[in-house]
Amino acid sequence: MADPIQAIIGLGNPGPHYHQTRHNAGSWFLHAVAERHGAALRPESRFHGLLGRAEIDGRPLWLLEPTTYMNRSGEAVAALARFYKLPPRSLLVAHDELDLPPGTVRLKLGGGHGGHNGLRDIIARLGSRDFLRLRLGIGHPGHKDAVTGYVLSRPRPEERAAIDQAIECALEVLPQVVSGELQAAMNRLHR
Repeated sequence: MADPIQAIIGLGNPGPHYHQTRHNAGSWFLHAVAERHGAALRPESRFHGLLGRAEIDGRPLWLLEPTTYMNRSGEAVAALARFYKLPPRSLLVAHDELDLPPGTVRLKLGGGHGGHNGLRDIIARLGSRDFLRLRLGIGHPGHKDAVTGYVLSRPRPEERAAIDQAIECALEVLPQVVSGELQAAMNRLHR
């Protein structure tokens, strides 16, 4: 058993210009969670983001979408964790993942940032790598010089459909993830 989840954070960039871009896949997941569980996300300046409260499988938890730019995501996450005294292992951070094709979703506990600026800032500000990640595949453009333009552009319709399907799969296992049944959730999600 892993630690029960007390907060879900969905990473992305703020504003309508970025909302439909690949880099906002984590934000798409968070909004899907909020919609499914009837939670409203409202601006909360002390947490530099949109905050909501949801109950999943009888467990109350926070939903946070940082409204800072991606490379400052840790500011919001650390503020929430400090205020509510949430240990890193009780956080689930949903983010886009270049190393997985669209339609693939993986859970991972701990690890490095893999070049992801949002994860890099969260690790630095929490002082820990020991948080759970929901990695939503967006694919790779093929060359590292093309990454920035790629993540900041919209996915093709078939890619977006695949990402949405991955989000749906993640929503199905979320009750197990939230309750700390990580291995069971991974077994369902990774097959």
